[in-house]
Parts: sequence; C-alpha cells; structure tokens
Amino acid sequence: MENQNKTITLSDDNFNHEVLENYPPVIVDFWAEWCGPCRTIAPTIETLASEFEGRAKVGKLDVDNNPTTASKYQISSIPTLLFFKDGEIIDRVVGVVSKKVLSDKLNALLQTETVNS
Repeated sequence: MENQNKTITLSDDNFNHEVLENYPPVIVDFWAEWCGPCRTIAPTIETLASEFEGRAKVGKLDVDNNPTTASKYQISSIPTLLFFKDGEIIDRVVGVVSKKVLSDKLNALLQTETVNS
C-alpha cells in the first residue's frame, strides 16, 4: 500500500509553521512509538493523508520527542487527534476511532471553509 509519507512529521520546531500558520484544515495525531492504540490507528491516519491530500494536511507529532507542544495542548492520553482550522483547535478526538468518524470531521471542516470563503 503506497500511502506512506503523505503525513507531515511535526515537531516542537515546525509546529507553528506547519499547523498554526496554515490555512487548510490540519489534523494532528499525537502519538508515541510504545503506544499500542497509536499503532492501531496509524494506517487510518496514513489513508486520510492520501485521501485528503491537497485539501487538508495530516501531521504526526511524537509526544516523547516533542514534549513542549504536547504539553501546550494538554495531551494526557494518546492517541489524541486535534483538528485545526486557521490556527485554532476546532475538534479533539481521544483514542482509536473509525476512519468514517475522522473523515466526517475533516469533511465538515472543509465544508465550513467553502461556505466561509
């Protein structure tokens, strides 16, 4: 499956530029290597990155290597997925959820973007 590398690797250093200063909707997956549920949802995140390429950004932030950003957004359970639009958090999902739930949330953000343009 060739969905690899469609996600953006986020860090404390590039988070502002890639997420907060970005105008398309962005979904950020806060995860860690040792987290079983994070590994469970990872293929779904990769698929979303491919399906929404060009319309929304999908990024992953390793909480162990980027504690400043994880702390700023009060990430206490992983996986946590934050949905950003115009630099603001619009939605938050904690734990493993279906691809449909995530797709519906991204589509809703894209719809509001179209309506407000």
